[in-house]
Amino acid sequence: MLSPAEAKTILEAALLASQEPVPVSELRRLFDEEIGADTLRRLLEELRDAWKDRGVELANTASGWRFQTRATFQKYIERISPEKPPRYSRAVLETLAIIAYRQPTTRGDIEDVRGVVVSAHIIRVLEERGWIDVVGYRDVPGRPALYATTRTFLDDLGLRSLQELPPLEDIAKTLELTPNLEDIAKTLDLTPNPQPASHTPSQPAPDDADAATAATGPTPA
Repeated sequence: MLSPAEAKTILEAALLASQEPVPVSELRRLFDEEIGADTLRRLLEELRDAWKDRGVELANTASGWRFQTRATFQKYIERISPEKPPRYSRAVLETLAIIAYRQPTTRGDIEDVRGVVVSAHIIRVLEERGWIDVVGYRDVPGRPALYATTRTFLDDLGLRSLQELPPLEDIAKTLELTPNLEDIAKTLDLTPNPQPASHTPSQPAPDDADAATAATGPTPA
């Protein structure tokens, strides 16, 4: 039988080796499911606490647990990283902000807030980035598509659910977005209290017990 210290070392190694968040259900397979989910969560919390004063943190996101660089150190990493964060137009970021804080929402809803037409290109940019997706259709003539944010959006923010969505200006800092989303937040009068429809992509899957207890960023380590 593994000691708690040995189990945490195995968890640490597995999570550091993973490029994607790993849910508790998958982490249990490391131990042939001999360690219960509740015990595993306790070990993960202890592991997270052990890393609290380091440049890398253990985060519990919508898709699972992962190690990631703390946002405060991102500017230093950029100095040696060949990849630069993508730059998005103000129109793209305004659209993302409206979807994040008003989801699920249609292009017509977005246009009502912004006061201008939302082009298909803007929606396509956000879909290709993996931050939004179609989650249904409004039951009105024409059945317009309803858009919502995705698990990838929450993962990039290091969040588990939409209920943890921070003020818009904090999202800008975490995702390294320009132009300034704080100005956009003031212009659009958006608040960080979305009321998501049930089973939108941003919400934890019903069979993921770890994520369900809570109910599209930082660079993975």
